[in-house]
Amino acid sequence: MTDVALSEPRSSWRVMAGRLLSDPVTLAGVILCAIVLAGALLAPWLAPRDPLEQNIIDRLAGPGSEYLLGTDQFGRDVLSRLLWGARISLLVSFLSIASAVVVGGAIGMVSGYIGGRFDLVTMQVMDVLLSFPSLILGMIMVALLGSSVTNLIIAISLTAIAPFARIARAPVLVIKERAFIEAGRALGFSHLRILLVHVLPNIVTDLLVMGTLWMATAVRTEASLSFIGLGVKPPTPTWGGMMRDGFENILDSAWLCIWPGLAILVLVLGLNLVGDGLCDVTDPKANAQ
Repeated sequence: MTDVALSEPRSSWRVMAGRLLSDPVTLAGVILCAIVLAGALLAPWLAPRDPLEQNIIDRLAGPGSEYLLGTDQFGRDVLSRLLWGARISLLVSFLSIASAVVVGGAIGMVSGYIGGRFDLVTMQVMDVLLSFPSLILGMIMVALLGSSVTNLIIAISLTAIAPFARIARAPVLVIKERAFIEAGRALGFSHLRILLVHVLPNIVTDLLVMGTLWMATAVRTEASLSFIGLGVKPPTPTWGGMMRDGFENILDSAWLCIWPGLAILVLVLGLNLVGDGLCDVTDPKANAQ
């Protein structure tokens, strides 16, 4: 019995991965995300120069053999800064959404499971957070906390907690009335055990799918905050900060905005394609056909 119980979840995840990679559109998204991830992880070896090294003589040099993607107004190599900036975008987006999934998922699970007045008050608080646009709420939090990677992660995660709480709560309202939950209560299982062992596995795919889609939102939010000067402080390379610096010379050196803009486009597109593929794979109606 134990071997069968352990093998069934593993086989289901393998089937899901097979369906996911069999779709050419989703596979393209996986490849795009893998390229960005590889560039970020291998930045110390792939970057031709120190991203902070300045060479005023070669400032605003166009793309060529010496500088593949050109240099910025301080003579810093754009390719090196682009590779190192990928680390910031991936780190901030992943940790912020992972935090939002954990915190928001826990709030939604507990709220839906307890119900009553507690559920009503909790969801009203979440509705207040949802009323703020994610960028505006992120700006407020960064302005209050200050500019740093940690504060940026906290600010972006706070903008995503409410949506994940809503996503987790909805299925819990149905699951808690199922027979196996009632059986667990009759056997004397604790509420924590019921939530973690019996409720969480039934909503984890929903959280995973939305987490992938919201990572794309987190990338855009981080880039937007950096563009308006509320992101990581310079000279640390970030894609949004690179676009802000390049905007001052956009007429003469358009590549300063084009390259980080394309990098953001590739990552966001890849995440959205993967998220859409996960939606299709986890949709029971699509799988039943």
